[in-house]
Amino acid sequence: MAASLPRRVPILFLFIFLSFFAAVTAIDKDRFREVNQGEFSEHSSEYFANYRALVVYGNIFQLAFYNTTPNSFMLGIRMGVARSESLRRWVWQANRNRPVRENATVFFGADGNLVLADADGTVVWSTGTANKGVVGITILDNGNMVLYDKKGRYLWQSFDYPTDTLLVGQSLPTRGAAKLVSRRSATDASPGIYSLAVDSGDPILYVDASPKPVVYYNSTGDFGFSRRTKGPLTFEWYSPDDNVTFELSFGLIRTVTKYDSIYSFLRLTPDGDLVIYTYDDRVDYKAWEKTFVLFDADTELRSACYKAGRCGAFGCARGRCAPGAPRRRGQRGGRTAVHRRSGGPAGRGRVLPTTRWLQWSILSPCTERRREWSASESVDGGATRTATA
Repeated sequence: MAASLPRRVPILFLFIFLSFFAAVTAIDKDRFREVNQGEFSEHSSEYFANYRALVVYGNIFQLAFYNTTPNSFMLGIRMGVARSESLRRWVWQANRNRPVRENATVFFGADGNLVLADADGTVVWSTGTANKGVVGITILDNGNMVLYDKKGRYLWQSFDYPTDTLLVGQSLPTRGAAKLVSRRSATDASPGIYSLAVDSGDPILYVDASPKPVVYYNSTGDFGFSRRTKGPLTFEWYSPDDNVTFELSFGLIRTVTKYDSIYSFLRLTPDGDLVIYTYDDRVDYKAWEKTFVLFDADTELRSACYKAGRCGAFGCARGRCAPGAPRRRGQRGGRTAVHRRSGGPAGRGRVLPTTRWLQWSILSPCTERRREWSASESVDGGATRTATA
């Protein structure tokens, strides 16, 4: 018995050592440091961007450096199967206000902090999670990038910091700083002039204006009632008929899709529209479908001409402004109409033109000729105009 002990002791110590090494590896395997350099991916991506994929990924999502202009990079999350022939879309950015250059670095250190530094070493962005117990980083199947502790609790998550996009399961609080803000343009990821916030549980769209932002869409106007909830508003997916139909919703905004649409996102576009894109991971080609457009050219309720950028101080793209809408200096077309003041939080104190199409809390509308004003609308103190469809 005594003679066999020395043989067992080394085996026991070897087992303990390997167990310890495995535990250390499980914690340290997610630590990384990557430099923004080398060849770009050959696969196509949104905004005609070039990108370099990084080691953090999950399902159809992956962290990457990407740029739409030379030497000006975003650290973002890409959505789309890596080897697919379909487009990859960008659903989150860490550094919208501060692009980085070639040779910038992203690193996840032993202190548990995810840091983005420019080529000269200047820290541009971080998760602020140093020495808070973070042991790992991953991107979940729903696109949420999380930093977690040894108990699996999320100490930081990208879902808490939306940019211009909401993924399924992501929320906006009823009150607070979190909101969607559009890109400035397809080639400029910096914050644009349009924003989506939640008031009393309902989505409201704003455009930057002086002295304060102006509401140009409030969903309560479409339906005549408000949700009046105090909790956050979530972009949701569900199948009410046992996987026969699929529905996406964001408050009162809803759309039905033809197939499982859990890989969808809601986006505020650079021109102020609200759209939903759905990705079908079962196909390799043309996997994306635009399943919802708020300002649809084929819809009388919210025609494309009601975008804030179509009229008045925000610019008129084409067609004529509705009677009573503010016009740029020298702009012709449309007589001054009798005005009514809007009620409720959507347009407190704002003036709305008196046309039927403007009963839905839309400010600064611009109609196409076939919808210039509604039939038999009273203007100029009682004179009657007729539609010129």
